Order: sequence, then C-alpha cells, then structure tokens
Amino acid sequence: ALTKHGNRMTGVQAQDTETGEVFELKSKAVVNATGVFVDSIRRMDEPDATAMLSPSQGVHIVIDKKFLPGDSAIMIPKTEDGRVLFAVPWHGKVLLGTTDTPVDTPAEEPRPFHEEISFILRKAVQNLTPATTRSDVLSVFVGLRPLVNADAAASTAEISREHTIRVSESGLFTITGGKWTTYRKMGEDVMEVVSQHSGLPSHPSVTKHLKIHGWREQATDKSIEPYGSDAGTVQQLAGSDNRLHGRLPYTEAEVRWAVRYEMARTVEDVLARRTRSLILDAAASIETAPKVAEILAAELGLSQNWQQTQIKAYQSLAEGYLLSV
Repeated sequence: ALTKHGNRMTGVQAQDTETGEVFELKSKAVVNATGVFVDSIRRMDEPDATAMLSPSQGVHIVIDKKFLPGDSAIMIPKTEDGRVLFAVPWHGKVLLGTTDTPVDTPAEEPRPFHEEISFILRKAVQNLTPATTRSDVLSVFVGLRPLVNADAAASTAEISREHTIRVSESGLFTITGGKWTTYRKMGEDVMEVVSQHSGLPSHPSVTKHLKIHGWREQATDKSIEPYGSDAGTVQQLAGSDNRLHGRLPYTEAEVRWAVRYEMARTVEDVLARRTRSLILDAAASIETAPKVAEILAAELGLSQNWQQTQIKAYQSLAEGYLLSV
C-alpha cells in the first residue's frame, strides 16, 4: 500500500511474505517503477487514474541448436503481422521470436496464445532445416511490454518504446515505457525529476561510467562467463564439477553461490532467475528441481516438508513453459 499524510505521499507499506511481518517505510519520495503494473499502483494513489499503458506481449520459443548450426542469426523482415521475426543462436540453443499481441490485463505469469505459437513455428518451418514441430520446443516464454498509450488506432508494434515520467498531485513519481537497454538512462532521468519536485538535493549521475559488479576486461571460461571476476570464487564452492542436469550448463556450486551471494530463497529463484534453466529447457529444469531444493534446504536450514512444497510449486510454474504436443 501507499501511505499519505493529508494528500502528500509519505511512503509505502510492505509485507515480508516469508514471515508475514508488515513494515511502514517512510520516504521523502516514492517512485513507481513497476513496469506493466504501474497503473495498478497509480490507482492506489488515485482510484480514477486513466491508464497510461497499452501493454502487449511477445512470445519466444527455444529449440535445439541443430536447427541453426553456426553462429549466425536469421532475420525474417516481412511477416503477415508486420513484425520482424528472428532466429538467434543463444546459450547453446536457438531462440525464435517474437510476437506483438495486445493484452487487456498484465499477468504475473503471462502465457502464449495458440495463434502466437502457430505463427512462430510456421515461419520456422519455412526457414529452418529440419522442419520444426511442437515436440521440438524446449521452452516457451512470454514477455510483457509496458507501452505508453498512443492513439487508439495505432497497433502495439507502432506505439513508442520511449519512457515517460509522471508526477501525481500527491507526489507519486511514475516512470514507465522504455526498454531493458535504456534502464540506466531511465534511472538518471527519473532521479532528476525527483530532485526537482521533492526538495532532495540534486547530484550529477555517475552511472554512465560506473562498472557493474563482477566486471573484468576479458572473459575466459565461457561456462562461467556470466560471473565475471567472481568466477574463481564460484568454482571453489562445493559441487563445481557436478552438473545439475545433462541438458543444462549449470552446477551445484552455482546454486550455493545464488543462495549465499545473490539472495536466492526458492527453487524458482535459482532455476528461473539466477540461472536460465527454465527458459533453456523447462523439462530438464523440472527434473533438477529436487536436487536444487535439497541444496537450498541444506544452505538455509529448512525442512524436508519445505523441499516438497518447493518442488511442487516449481513444477506447477514450469509446466506453463512446456507445449502440449
């Protein structure tokens, strides 16, 4: 919830979902940077607020590398819905996409529509060898785009991807639109607006030249490249030689690293967010869930019952990334 004093924004109310404890967090400024969910937060402040967004979803399909050997991507510039379609070598697999389909209400776990899957596979059959079928799909995942409202006649493919900042009468700052590739600029721009309206001191942004954690000049071992300068420490943890699954590139050591240094608390955290297991091979990730739950329980001091609950919850989630043949 949002908290106010009179008609001025003063902070937020938040709940720890593990313990149930509720916190009142006071602040001189509250920024609503919740992507496709910004309108629901805005309506906590102004119940009659007009929607800022016309969200759309993009579907991606992951298939085996055999369908596109080599390192070159394919771009299909003309399709019936006007979008570019692509096939890209990606983490030892091939990534196919994408679609641009309007959605009325954003979901926490968006699912592909049948026609989106059919569209992508139809184009894949026309451009890849051997022909790709539903049984070849290792994972299908959906992203939601926070597209800022435009003329009602415009398609979502034509709506601007630029970000927008709004300040409500109570002082709630909302930033939305934009893309992953512009996140740093979005952060800089919204903080400039916050300092102008909230009385907070203005400081020049330093993020343009700030190195991210783990940076180094050159990568060496491809398998641990995402860890950068932390790679050596990851390799020293127990299980660095033990793969979680034959079809996944991740090790038991990476699960321990995720718990100790990346705040992973659940099987889903590890397989869907700290690694790409879920979107590289959903079935393989389900098969390795018990092992991940076992390592997590040992690291966090949790029970066998907790493990079983985690395994079931993850299986239920991951099944949504599989196609029924």
